[in-house]
Formats: sequence, structure tokens, C-alpha cells
Amino acid sequence: MLKAIFDYILAAVGLILFAPLLIIIALLIKLDSPGTVFFRQERVGQNGRIFSIHKFRTMYTDSDPPNTLTSGTEDARITRVGKLIRKLHLDEVVQLIDVLLGNMSIVGPRPEVSKYTSYYQDQWNEILQVKPGITGLAAIKLASWEYKKLSVTASPDATYIKTILPRKLRLEKIYVKRRSLLLDISIVCSTIYYIFQ
Repeated sequence: MLKAIFDYILAAVGLILFAPLLIIIALLIKLDSPGTVFFRQERVGQNGRIFSIHKFRTMYTDSDPPNTLTSGTEDARITRVGKLIRKLHLDEVVQLIDVLLGNMSIVGPRPEVSKYTSYYQDQWNEILQVKPGITGLAAIKLASWEYKKLSVTASPDATYIKTILPRKLRLEKIYVKRRSLLLDISIVCSTIYYIFQ
């Protein structure tokens, strides 16, 4: 109950505070390349329920193959504005909408596409007991490492499945076992530090 209140208050306040910035980002996306402002994609949520996540579109519309990982900021599919949005970690801020819709939490395991939840299913069954989050333990601990791994590999998909995903799952399981409001606050603070460092 406390977590739900925490989520709704933070999401509502966040959307109000970020509203001017979100409008500017939306305008820049529209001016930079044709297409929608948001990129919507099906993700696996709590108890395996599928929902459509919100993200700012950072790729060209005609090169948005679903479930395909990017290989870093030099990926040719990423727009000019998209590179800036990703560098500033702003593409996922609009997931505050998903929190208000009840599909996500502020903190929790990052939601995956079903392509990746089909691997290591026993571990996913444990993780999917809770709502996915905008940020989480694995997201903070592995963000830089994951980016470097995907930037240098010739096969981002295989690297993600065989190298990155197992490490992510271990941390997500730790979060599920130890989750508390205090841990959530700590992860939010760590996320803010990571963004502005």
C-alpha cells in the first residue's frame, strides 16, 4: 500500500515538474524527423500481463524493428535528437504515465519484451511477481557496463541473452527478495545521482 502511494505521488509530481521539458522534447522529436513522438512497445508486466510501454521515440520511424537492441549512440537508426535524449537519459521519463496507469512502479525490475522473457523462465517467474519499474537495482548497477558491452559486440542480441541478461536477472531477484520502501528510496536517489553525475 505504501509503495502504491509512493508511486502515484512521485509519478504525479514528476509529470507536473517535467511537463515543460517533456513538451520541448516532443517538439524537438517532431521537428527532427517524421513520425510519432512516442515509441510504444509491448512489454511483459506483473504476473506476465502484457502492456504497451511509453518511450520517447529516438529512432527513425522506418527503422524501428521491434525487439532489436541498439548497439550504442552510433547506431545509424538513432535520430540526432534521439542521441541527445538517450545521452541525457530522458527517453524513459514518460514512463511516469505508465506508473499512473498502474502498469509500472517507480522502482522495480525493468520490463522486457516477451522475446527475452522466454529465456530463463524459472527466474522470470519469480521476478514477474512484482510490477516492473522505471528504474531498478539492475538498471543502476549495470547501466554503464551493459552499454559498453553492447557498443563493442558484433552481435548485440546474442551478447544480451548470454552475457547481460543472466547478470540482470540475478540482481532483479535480489530486489524482489529484499524490496522495501527504504530500498526504493535508495534506488531513486542512486538513479538521480547516476543521471546528473
